[in-house]
Amino acid sequence: MSSIDRSREVGVTRSYEIRTYGCQMNVHDSERLAGLLEDAGYVRAPEGSDGDADVVVFNTCAVRENADNRLYGNLGHLAPKKAKRPGMQIAVGGCLAQKDRDTIVKRAPYVDVVFGTHNIGKLPVLLERARVQEEAQVEIAESLEAFPSTLPTRRESAYAAWVSISVGCNNTCTFCIVPALRGKEKDRRTGDILAEIEALVGEGVSEITLLGQNVNAYGSDIGDREAFSKLLRACGNIEGLERVRFTSPHPRDFTDDVIAAMAETPNVMPQLHMPLQSGSDTVLKAMRRSYRQERYLGIIEKVRAAIPHAAITTDIIVGFPGETEEDFEQTLHVVREARFAQAFTFQYSKRPGTPAAEMENQVPKEVVQARYERLVALQEEISWEENKKQVGRTLELMVAEGEGRKDGATHRLSGRAPDNRLVHFTKPDQDVRPGDVVTVEITYAAPHHLLAEGAVLDVRRTRAGDAWEKRTAAEAAKPAGVMLGLPKIGVPEPLPVVAGSGCGCD
Repeated sequence: MSSIDRSREVGVTRSYEIRTYGCQMNVHDSERLAGLLEDAGYVRAPEGSDGDADVVVFNTCAVRENADNRLYGNLGHLAPKKAKRPGMQIAVGGCLAQKDRDTIVKRAPYVDVVFGTHNIGKLPVLLERARVQEEAQVEIAESLEAFPSTLPTRRESAYAAWVSISVGCNNTCTFCIVPALRGKEKDRRTGDILAEIEALVGEGVSEITLLGQNVNAYGSDIGDREAFSKLLRACGNIEGLERVRFTSPHPRDFTDDVIAAMAETPNVMPQLHMPLQSGSDTVLKAMRRSYRQERYLGIIEKVRAAIPHAAITTDIIVGFPGETEEDFEQTLHVVREARFAQAFTFQYSKRPGTPAAEMENQVPKEVVQARYERLVALQEEISWEENKKQVGRTLELMVAEGEGRKDGATHRLSGRAPDNRLVHFTKPDQDVRPGDVVTVEITYAAPHHLLAEGAVLDVRRTRAGDAWEKRTAAEAAKPAGVMLGLPKIGVPEPLPVVAGSGCGCD
């Protein structure tokens, strides 16, 4: 009997909550998990939940520091709630589940379902099987069963969407466990990607982000080195698609045809997130990164020549095994030369199962911390200087939802500029919805955001704003789920705003 049949039989709709950790790939996978559960008859728990839903799903990351401790701490918090509520279920999926498998049930025997990165489509079936058989279900597929984009999806935004163009990774970076957990790169057919984008635009989406563990290696399956640039240009022909972004490219695969496609395709935004990881050739070699400092800075120079207003962001790891002070100075040199708009910085920490974890000359924690603080201070200075260059510019912003924590108190709204900078602007008298476009003049710059304190110059109501309005009305009209065993339920926290691109390992 399916979940929806069981719900109808007892007259109760079961609620779900999903907690997501890690990269954009996990965030997008959680959208699919939500779609699968709603397709099976579950409803999303309303606002205010803290593990009080009938089904709580953890979509885990194996890359972030202390990922396992965080998971087991959160599972421990739910254990007494589950003990008091017959029928409540807990599922654990994602990269940590793929890696640890049976360990999760041994350490947390009250977990009902463990599933991996290759079989997220099985979640509703595994939950039902665990309920019927009254025992934990652990099912980890070793390879992709079906491309995830074929699964139902409950997207977090009505106006912007992730679109996966590939899964997996063919790189062998010594600090990264992702290829072992997500498998070798597998590309989608270009026609399927474009069909999905066209369908999304038909639903009101006006911005898409092409997503892949190594997004610009797209085409490696068929040996077409220009497949990614062709895909960008094809996106430019989709009527109604206003903004195209992509993440994360690898410097090794960043070719001149991609730069040309970015510059010549009007709806491809002037933004590039390209992980550096280290500015030292010695460290890059030890990381098994297939480029060197000169190559990286050369790409930056070409992008700036073709797209002068491009905002370039990056990922950097500090304290990789064997990193000397001279190596670290080379990273600072690249940061000064590249003048990143933002850098997402990570302190190296061992990841079991990676070659780097077994390397000699692990850098002492206090040295890593001191270098990290110096890097952050330098990047903050550069970010502020680069943002100050935006003052006086007139920009079109796509109005965003939930990106300005102080918007209510300051009587402002927030939006994203074409280069993805966050801008807080004065709320106009007329109604403005997420997905609509406003034109503003930048009056002030801070290191991590811009302000437009004057009156909004123009408001353009869009189909994306219409879609947001329609979806919001539909959500408000939905009946809340009724939990089994408790008089009220609450909702998961919103999916996190991802701090960097990928897992910090691209």
